[in-house]
This record gives sequence, structure tokens and C-alpha cells, in this order.
Amino acid sequence: MIQLKQGMYYLDGKFVSLDELKAMGVDAKSIDEAYKGTMAYGILAKHNTLPTTQKGQPLQIKFDALASHDITYVGIIQTAKASGLKEFPIPYVLTNCHNSLCAVGGTINEDDHVFGLSAAKKYGGIFVPPHQAVIHTYMRECMSGCGKMILGSDSHTRYGALGTMAVGEGGPELVKQLLCRTYDIKYPEVVAIHLTGAPRKGVGPQDVALAIIGAVFKGGFVKNKVMEFVGDGIKNLPIEYRIGIDVMTTETTCLTSIWTTDDNEVKNYYGVRGRHDDYAVITPQKLAYYDGVVEVDLSKVVPQIALPFHPSNVYNLQDVIDNPMDILSAVEKKCNELLNNNKIKFKLTDKVVDGKVRVEQGIIAGCAGGTYDNIIEASAILKDKAVGDGKFTLSVYPSSTPVYYDLLKKGAIAQLVKSGANVKSAFCGPCFGAGDVPANNALSIRHTTRNFESREGSKPAGGQIASVALMDARSIAATASNGGVLTSAMDMDYDNTIPAFEYDKSIYEKRVYNGWGKADKDANLEYGPNICDWPEVIELTDNIVVKLSAVINDPVTTTDELIPSGETSSYRSNPMKLAEFALSRKCPDYVGKAKKVFEGELDRRNNGLGGEYLDAVKKAGVQLKGSVSIGSGVYAVKPGDGSAREQAASCQRVLGGVCNIAKEYATKRYRSNLINWGMLPFLSQESYQDDDILVVYDVKNTIDNGGCEFNAKIVRGDKVIDTVLTVDALTADEREIISRGCLINYYKAKN
Repeated sequence: MIQLKQGMYYLDGKFVSLDELKAMGVDAKSIDEAYKGTMAYGILAKHNTLPTTQKGQPLQIKFDALASHDITYVGIIQTAKASGLKEFPIPYVLTNCHNSLCAVGGTINEDDHVFGLSAAKKYGGIFVPPHQAVIHTYMRECMSGCGKMILGSDSHTRYGALGTMAVGEGGPELVKQLLCRTYDIKYPEVVAIHLTGAPRKGVGPQDVALAIIGAVFKGGFVKNKVMEFVGDGIKNLPIEYRIGIDVMTTETTCLTSIWTTDDNEVKNYYGVRGRHDDYAVITPQKLAYYDGVVEVDLSKVVPQIALPFHPSNVYNLQDVIDNPMDILSAVEKKCNELLNNNKIKFKLTDKVVDGKVRVEQGIIAGCAGGTYDNIIEASAILKDKAVGDGKFTLSVYPSSTPVYYDLLKKGAIAQLVKSGANVKSAFCGPCFGAGDVPANNALSIRHTTRNFESREGSKPAGGQIASVALMDARSIAATASNGGVLTSAMDMDYDNTIPAFEYDKSIYEKRVYNGWGKADKDANLEYGPNICDWPEVIELTDNIVVKLSAVINDPVTTTDELIPSGETSSYRSNPMKLAEFALSRKCPDYVGKAKKVFEGELDRRNNGLGGEYLDAVKKAGVQLKGSVSIGSGVYAVKPGDGSAREQAASCQRVLGGVCNIAKEYATKRYRSNLINWGMLPFLSQESYQDDDILVVYDVKNTIDNGGCEFNAKIVRGDKVIDTVLTVDALTADEREIISRGCLINYYKAKN
């Protein structure tokens, strides 16, 4: 079904080796420059502001448009405003699809929406009101374009199937674009995803995506690389099918994605939406080099299921149906080891009743699941059937009002409602725990994007846990038609004909505020009582004394564990209130410990270094030259998988955090968030313990002078361990941001 291969050349649509190229007489220069033949190269070179674009060399990218939702845009605009923002320099779309419901904390969600509209008017932005569209559907429908680049403050910013390279990053990277700065990376490696064959009936885009994720995630085959989709199999995929695969590339930890475009599906997508000029042919050149190849035979893909607690924990759905006890027992054991929580005895095997897996909930929603094609096929599977009157419930969220409207016209909504499904408005809540939270110990099957243990509303530290498994909308509908008994769509007899989508642009014209190019600089921002400025952050001192307030030895730590999603979403506009939730689901004592360390730092500012921190320096036997400060730190083996949310770093920072220490960082975006909040992204292969104190000396001088190695002493009781902390290469701007203390300080100094 899927094979992974190392670097190969793509010549006239076929993969060949270097020896084969030489045998064909291809000259050395063409071979050396074959990396320029990828689609990624052409788009990156067009957006690179440096004179040359070369493999492995720095890029400084300026994007064509930006996108944020109502969990992220307030902080971004506040940061940019504090740094000198006068007007949005490129189109900036503010959607309201995460905190759509004013359900937590009084008026504060709706207050953020009022602020967003006022910011769109003042700075010249585009404001998409609640329930109109999820962020990525709107960006596909209205802002994508062949050859464009879009940056979004949401990790699932992916529009590659439409010929658009889109990147999900933390908010500070959008601030840089708003201040006419650049997105600085090294030219990334490019991996070809070679699609052949055609999918079978009952197999959907989530099945293909999960199969790819399961094959590439664990080995990091595409980590921080560009996934470039090529091959004859693409022509056998409708455009919504391609989009459904593409949005899930985020779960592979790749940087971004791009697909070949065609005069059939992609051209029609733009044409239907009245955007003919946004279509162009995007394809590799005659000769292109790929750093890796993922071979995907679509005809061999079968329905998949990603069991808890990661999208890469993938099994063939039929294997789980046929052999549930063995598979669920093994997963249950691994999950309990991961949770390591005496308050919880996590169970999956109790879902097996009379040899069948019984599910309590089904969800089809968001940028991955709520597409027109997915819902059309789901409704066809449920035609003249019922979800039943038992525990099982099914909720369906069309991803935009134009999609909802056409589904109404086609009768799909009526068919779903008649079956007993709940059909709701465009909303991302089920994806991160702000809507349709499963009951404790329930099993929910979802065509959404993630299934981390602490994402969809579970609070393991509070003794609450539910299971979320990812599946395709088709098999979710098949399961619903069977009253919640796990069922494959390949076992269903249904009409999978998809009528042509009809787009009505007047729906957005009547509700969306489009202020691009019409900034009213005299307009006032409208603040609710929960919207607060960032607290002051001090600059990096010559030396730092770090106390580890959390030590996490799990193989991977997600951003949902660093800052939970659902219950925190209403406080994203209030840095100090939000910080109270930091690591709460993973290390419940972290906030209290970090605050205690920060008290030590405040005391140092008034009275000088003292207490256990002075004792640690004395034990270390180090003569510290220059200034010194105290800060908390977090150690995790591999932190930062999952969401792009900057708050995973900023919450640590406002509590006095100065660094993370890791064996490696799960994603580029989390490391960038640390840097933009002035935190040192240390690397170390040492073993650490709770409450270790590290004396890191000459740190500012090392940062300012381009060094990447930092001498340190680990003080553990009476034991002192010599160590060297390192950082991966930092740009000059990144070094100055860390030295200044954070991105806000950096821009204040520049201004």
C-alpha cells in the first residue's frame, strides 16, 4: 500500500536513480540543480526576498495573505499593535470558528469577536463572523491561489491541493508579516508523495491520509519538509478528496504541502467560485530531485482507524472489527502507560460486546471532515436508515455556509436529520474540546484532525478520560447506520454519486466584512474586560539559574499537554489567566512551582541572588560574571507535537520561564514559538529530575556572538553534574529576539 524510499529523481513523470540518469547522458549541472525542478522550489523562490534560493541555504519569505481565528487573532493584533502596527500590509482574514459559542466565562468570547471586527475596520482586515465558515474552508474558498503562499496561526493551514503553499505557525510569525518582516527558514527538503491507482468505493480521504501518517510519522520521514504530491493517481481524486488528504499532512509534522494542479478539478474549483484568475498549472519540471519518496497505491488503501492517542496509531479498520480484543487490549495497555495516572484506569476493551465494538459518538466536522463530498456520501449511506435510540449520537458540522446551503438544496441535510443525526453550523469546537465533548470513558469516532489524550475535552489530571479514534466520514456514517457498532463503509451498498457543487458567493457578500485596502486609522479598537496587554518581560541576563518545574519523560509531548485546548480557549486574550492552565493536564503542580521560582526572581531583583539559587551557584563552584536572573524551565523528551498555538510557550514565559530542554523538538513551529517569546530552545541528551537547578553561565555572550554551546552545571541536592547544552542554528534576528527577551521587546528596540 505504502513504501518509503530515499532520494530519487523524477524525470518525465517517472522516478529514476542517479545511476540511471547518468546512463541516459544527463549532464552533471542538470543533476546538481535538479532540486530546482520541484513545485516547491518555484513557489519558494518567488516568495524569497533574498537574492538567491539555494538548497540548504536561508530563505526569507513574505506571504501573500494571513489567516487567524478567534483564539489567536486578539493576541497577534495586540502584539503587533505594541510593536508599531499601523495597517495590515497584506490581506489578513479573521475568522470566528473556534470560540463561536459564548459559553464559557460570561461575555468574553463575544467580546473578542467585537474586538476582531473593530480591528478589521481599523487596520483593513477581512472579518468572517461566527458560524459562517471554519478558517481553512474560507481560506480555500476565497483566498487560495495557484502559486500563492499563505501563513496561518493554526497548524492545519494547508491548501496544497489548490496549488497554494500554506504554513501553520505560532502567532509571532504572523506578527512579523504584519510588520513587513520575513519568515526565516532554511530551504527545506522536499519529499514526493507519489499517488498511483484509484481509491475503492467506501474509502475516503481520511483513510488515505491516516495510512500516510501511520507510515511516515514515527520515523520523522517528512518532519519539517515539504510534501509534494505527484503522480497519475491524482487525476482519479475529486478536488474535495485531495483537500481532505492534504489538510491531514499537518499530522505528519511536515512544514507544508503542494500538489500538481489540473485543468479539470482544480480549474473547476476556482471557476465555480468565480476566481478563474487564481488558477494556474503547477507541476514539476522535466527533471526534479526529491529527498525522499512515499509511494501510495490508492487502489490498495482500505478504511483506516487511528486509535487513541495519536493520529499515527493507525490500524486497518477491518482488522479492529475482526479482532477487537487483541488490538484494543494492546492499545489500552499502551495508553495506560502513557497516562501513568493513578486516578484513571483507561479502558477500551469494555467497548467489545458480543464480539463487536460499540461506539458512543460519531462526529463529522471541521476543515477535514465537514466538506461537501464527505457529507454527501455520509448522507447517502444513512439514507432510509437510523442512528438508533441508544447511547450512540451523530453530529455533522458543514464547514461553511455555502457548503451548508448547497447541502440543503441537494437534500443531504434533510436526509441526515431524518436519520437522527444532529446537523450544526460551521464550528471547529469538536476538534479541540469546545463542542460535543465525549462522556467519561466514552469512545468517539471522528472525522476531525487529532485524537490526543487531552485534546477533545478530557482532563486526565481530574480523573476524566475519553477515547477519540479518527476515521473517515463514510465509515462513521456506516457505523451510525448500524446503531454505533463499528462498521466499514466498504461493507455498505449505497449510491456514491456526488452531484456537482454549486457555490453561492452572495452568502459571504451579505455577512463577511471585507476591509482589505480600506483601513480607517481613526477607528477605535473595542476592548472587552478580558482582553489584556502582555506583561513586561525582561531581557536575557549574562547568566541564568534555571529550576526545572516540570520534567516529562514521555516519548512525545503535545502542545495540548503544554497548554490545554477546550476549557482554555476563552482566556487566550488574557495572558495571565491563561497561564493558570499551563501543563495542567500533564503536570498539575507546574503552575505553582513556576510561580514559586518567579517569586525567587522577584526577590533577586530587590535583594540580590539568594536562597537555594545562591546555594546552587556556590555548589556549582562557578564565578558568575555580570548579571544573573532566575527562571523556571521545562524538560521534555520531544515537546511541541500538534497545534501551532503560541500559548504553549507564552504561558511558560509569563510565569517566568526562561527555557525548554529537549532531546529534540517535535515541530519547527513550537521551537519558533519558544524563540519568539525569548525562551532558549536548549537541546540535551542528559537525564533530568524534577527540581534540578541548572547554572548556565555566559549565556548572553554566547547568544550574542553566534555560539551554539552553553556550559552548565546541574545541581541535584549535593550532586553537581557538568553538562553542555546546545541549540540548533539560530538566525541573527532570532538571537536578538532571545537576547531582548521576546519579540515585543525586539520590535520596541527597533522602533
